[in-house]
Amino acid sequence: MTMPITQKLVEKKYSLYHKKINDALGKCFDRESPLTLYAPARYILEGKGKRIRPFLSLLASEAVCGSSENALNVALAVEVLHNFTLIHDDIMDQAELRHGRPTVHKQWNINAAILSGDMMIAYAYELALQAKSNRHSELIHILNDANITICEGQALDMELEEKKDATITDYLDMISKKTGRLISAALEAGAVAGNATDEQLQKLVLFGEKIGQAFQIQDDYLDIMADHGKSGKMVGGDVINGKKTYLLLRSLELTSGAEHELLNSIIVNKGIGADRVPDVKKIYERCGVLEETATLINRNTDEALTAINDLPHAEGREYLRGFANILLKRDF
Repeated sequence: MTMPITQKLVEKKYSLYHKKINDALGKCFDRESPLTLYAPARYILEGKGKRIRPFLSLLASEAVCGSSENALNVALAVEVLHNFTLIHDDIMDQAELRHGRPTVHKQWNINAAILSGDMMIAYAYELALQAKSNRHSELIHILNDANITICEGQALDMELEEKKDATITDYLDMISKKTGRLISAALEAGAVAGNATDEQLQKLVLFGEKIGQAFQIQDDYLDIMADHGKSGKMVGGDVINGKKTYLLLRSLELTSGAEHELLNSIIVNKGIGADRVPDVKKIYERCGVLEETATLINRNTDEALTAINDLPHAEGREYLRGFANILLKRDF
């Protein structure tokens, strides 16, 4: 009989695997020359990344075969690919800081950041090819598909910024590609390393898609609902910056008159003064979007957890379920 997986056990395993992943990442990009190629790659990996995706890769392998031994290189490949996207996203966003440190293009320059990011893509594929598996072509296909899909998501995000009549469907499509696909790919690749069946892969991909959507929508929700400073961001920052979120787009569908005009002005003016955030929150409360969003997050999470009910190895499966609950701030 499997021991119940408590939140404390999940956090302990995450801490152990976080160190294991970081130690292995620290051995990547060990060449010294050219310095402006490899040093930026080492720098981005030394940041305070949560390592959510590689942790999911390891747990997916454990859920299908009982071991993550053959999945570490695959997990590292996913994390290197993720960090390449962060370097290029920061350039496009003209961001100056990431986790309190200068972004790569600020620490070096834009050209060095682009080139280092390009190299990291190839390095990720090389890591996947070094995995102990006879399914390398599947692993490369998963990484390729994830890479293309993330680029599609980023393009959709840029289009969404300029779109005056953006819809919920536009938004959900964008987040499923920009955020969700690498989460589902991390699970899929880890499971392939664990020699999963097609049916097991489908269940883990569905789990990843549902968790990815819930995670992003929850981020939108916490932006306006979190106690000041607890989310690590300014409360209402998305509203102030004119970001098209699930809450804003859905509330535009639910409101009319002066309330609708105020919400629409956030999009038209690409933001609103911080002093108007409480007014926006009151509109969200009155139109029911906060309750609706919380229900959607819970429904996606429940569908994700149900998807992996039949995975063969109980311990890995329950750690996956426990980690999903922690990510989505739910009680076990």
